[in-house]
Amino acid sequence: MQIHTNFSLKNYNTFGIEAKAKQFVAVHSIDELKTVLENHATEKKFILGGGSNMLLTQDIDSLVIHIDLKGKKILKEDDDFVWVESQAGENWHEFVLWTIDQNFGGLENMSLIPGNVGTTPVQNIGAYGAEIKDTFVSCEAMEITTQKMKSFSKEECRFGYRESIFKHEVKDKYIITSVIFKLTNRNHKISVEYGDIKAELAKNNIEKPSLKDVSNAVITIRNSKLPNPKELGNSGSFFKNPILSREQFLKVQEQFPDVKHFDISETEVKVPAGWLIEHSGLKGYRKDDAGVHKNQALVLVNYGKATGQDILSLSKYVQKTVFDKYGIAIEAEVNVI
Repeated sequence: MQIHTNFSLKNYNTFGIEAKAKQFVAVHSIDELKTVLENHATEKKFILGGGSNMLLTQDIDSLVIHIDLKGKKILKEDDDFVWVESQAGENWHEFVLWTIDQNFGGLENMSLIPGNVGTTPVQNIGAYGAEIKDTFVSCEAMEITTQKMKSFSKEECRFGYRESIFKHEVKDKYIITSVIFKLTNRNHKISVEYGDIKAELAKNNIEKPSLKDVSNAVITIRNSKLPNPKELGNSGSFFKNPILSREQFLKVQEQFPDVKHFDISETEVKVPAGWLIEHSGLKGYRKDDAGVHKNQALVLVNYGKATGQDILSLSKYVQKTVFDKYGIAIEAEVNVI
C-alpha cells in the first residue's frame, strides 16, 4: 500500500479530466482502509470509487483514497431468492453480468451503467424502470472518524430519485465497503415496459425474453446512444430528469403540446432532460473540446482536451438555455468537485 504524491487522476475519472491529487492511495482490504484512516486522521480526505459520477474542476488538495475492494459471494438462497454481496470496488457492469450468468434476476435493466458497486447506493442509480432500491438489502460502511463498521438498511438509506442519505445527512462521514442485493433465482420479473427495450426485442424476434435478452437489449441501446468513456470522456447522464408538479407540467404542455413526459403519480410528472436539451437545439452542440453528445443530449462529453471548468461552463449554458425556453430547471446528476 503505497502513498503517491502529486498523482494524476486522469485515468481515475471517466471524463478523462487531467487533475492532480496532493496524495493518492489505493486500498484493497478493510484493514488497509482502516490503517489509512487511522494514520491520516487529521488530514483532509477525498474518497474515490469508479470515478464515473464526478466532474473534476480543480486539483484535489487532499489525500485521495481509492476504494479498490474486490470480491462477490452468495450469502444465502431459498426457493425464490438469493442474497448476493459485492465488495465496493467491483465494476458495476461486470457484477451485473455475473448475476445474469448465475441466472439471478433484478439488475439486468441496469446493465452497462458506468462505475463501481460501492457508489450505486449513493445515487440510487437506475435505468429503464429499475433502481438500486428495488433489490437493495443493506450496505456495510466504515465511519471515517472512528473506523467503526455500520450496516445501513434499505429504510435507513432513505432512497429517492437519484437520492440517498449518503448525499445528505451522512455525506463525507462514511465509506461504503460492500452492498447486499436480494435477487430472484426463478420466476423472474422481466421488465420491458420501456419502448426502446420493446423495440429492440421485437427487432430480434424475441417474444419471451430471458434476463440475458433484456441485458443485451439494454447494452445495445446504451451503446447506440452513449459513448464509451474509454473512447470519449463522459460520465453517462449528466443531468437528472426533472420532476414537475402536475400543475406546472400542464402549463408547460399548454405551450409545448408535444413535450415528452411520464406520469409518476396523480400529482407528479417526469420530463426527460435529454428531450428538453435536444429540443432546445443543443444536441451535438460543441464549444472547443466540451460538447453535448450527438446521439444523446443528456450526456456531456470531453472531446480530448476539455478541462473540468470547460465542461462545467457548458453544463450551465445548457441549464440556462433549457430554462429560458421551457421554464424548467434541470439539475446536474454528477458531483462537481
